[in-house]
Amino acid sequence: QVQLVESGGGWVQPGGSLRLSCAASGRIFNIYAMAWYRQGPEKPRELVAAITYLGDSNYADSVKGRFTISRDNAKNTVYLQMNSLIPEDTAVYYCKADLSVVTGGGVSPYWGQGTQVTVSS
Repeated sequence: QVQLVESGGGWVQPGGSLRLSCAASGRIFNIYAMAWYRQGPEKPRELVAAITYLGDSNYADSVKGRFTISRDNAKNTVYLQMNSLIPEDTAVYYCKADLSVVTGGGVSPYWGQGTQVTVSS
């Protein structure tokens, strides 16, 4: 009924940049908050950045000043620009959207399948 598809992951050397995208599709009525999470090897999933429908954002302390979250509401898409990447950023990155569907039922969280980001030399 609803799909979130991430893209843009890959391998990059320390100091490099990547841009992740996550597009939501399906019988969507409205998308509220969108966010990026990540899960490193043998680590719990953690919030990286989140953004409201109006564009207010917040970040994990570990990525402040390096990552930027943005969204295009017309395209139901959220982005994560990652600069000055370090090995500790290596993880599977997941997008999450709090949304409602046209058939009703309130607001529920939906997750993408994840995209691998590897930072190494």
